Amino acid sequence: MYSEENSAAHPLCVALLFGGLSSEHEVSRVSAGTFADNMDPEKYELIKIGITKDGRWLYTEASSAQMADGSWEELPGNMPCAISPDRADHGAILFTPAGHVEKLHIDVVIPALHGLWGEDGTVQGLLELAGIPYVGCGVLASAVCMDKAVANTLFAASGIPHCAWAAYTRAQLEADPDGIRAALEEKLGWPIFVKPANAGSSVGISKASNAAELTDAIKLALENDRKVVFESFVDGQEVECAVIGSEPAFSTRPGEILAGAEFYTYDDKYKNGVSETLIPARLSEEKLDEVKDYAARAYTAVGCEGLARCDFFVERSTGRVLINEINTFPGFTSISMYPKLMEHEGTPLPQLIDRLVALAMERAVAHHG
Repeated sequence: MYSEENSAAHPLCVALLFGGLSSEHEVSRVSAGTFADNMDPEKYELIKIGITKDGRWLYTEASSAQMADGSWEELPGNMPCAISPDRADHGAILFTPAGHVEKLHIDVVIPALHGLWGEDGTVQGLLELAGIPYVGCGVLASAVCMDKAVANTLFAASGIPHCAWAAYTRAQLEADPDGIRAALEEKLGWPIFVKPANAGSSVGISKASNAAELTDAIKLALENDRKVVFESFVDGQEVECAVIGSEPAFSTRPGEILAGAEFYTYDDKYKNGVSETLIPARLSEEKLDEVKDYAARAYTAVGCEGLARCDFFVERSTGRVLINEINTFPGFTSISMYPKLMEHEGTPLPQLIDRLVALAMERAVAHHG
């Protein structure tokens, strides 16, 4: 059994992955810096591996500030590297300027990657092949939660309420645009939220109030994915729960988003800081507990482990709790809800990171012995 005392006696070698190919590259760099700044050097030997927007993997000794502003890519000490899928290596392969190949043993990976090609099961699959423990959800839950259409289907099967929705592929949308438009109007009414099925953090999402706007919204969504999800408008409070662990999962009570735009945009979340958060959300005690219960149920239903942020609407007119989505590696910026919720529950960042690493190690033992 892994214990945090073991890591204190023998520092764990932790690889921190950041950047990536997705539209959330920039926020990943900031999230990773938060981890780096809050990890006890007596417990952890930290290896930083940045992934550029064009997919290069580089070992770097960048500071958190250099990671955040992107200047890390130009540092002279950077070296190409890759996680080896060979379990005998149990780590990374480093290609030195002298033409040598070095192996770096890794005990656990923190894949602080958001969106496609990082939070969607791809990197998790590599780490499973390599036999290296990692923080966060496994391959299946990561892939399911990245695809909003698949996640919505599983929520429905598990009795987790969701607003009315539909999904179509690019081929379907191009084959019968008028028929689909009419079907959406009949099923969902106006306005309609249009989302790429597999993009994260509100990227490519827009609100359509008529047929012309719907056409433009579909075009935008298809720039980000080949499948589009359509959802009915919900007049509700946007609330979020932090969930950690598994068997059983623990969920916080929700915090509330006060969006600075008409809906909670990517810029609101990560760039302009216009949005505000309230912890706990402005709900009755009974409703706070209801949302908390749904968060743990939804998290468990799709097989999440480690951590995730579960997002909900509480409909103003009815009080209905409706799940929006699950983020399997939520943001860890200074304005991110997940670490704020955990701190409100009495777990500040350094202790939260210790817990997440411990969960990763324990899961590896449970799954692989």
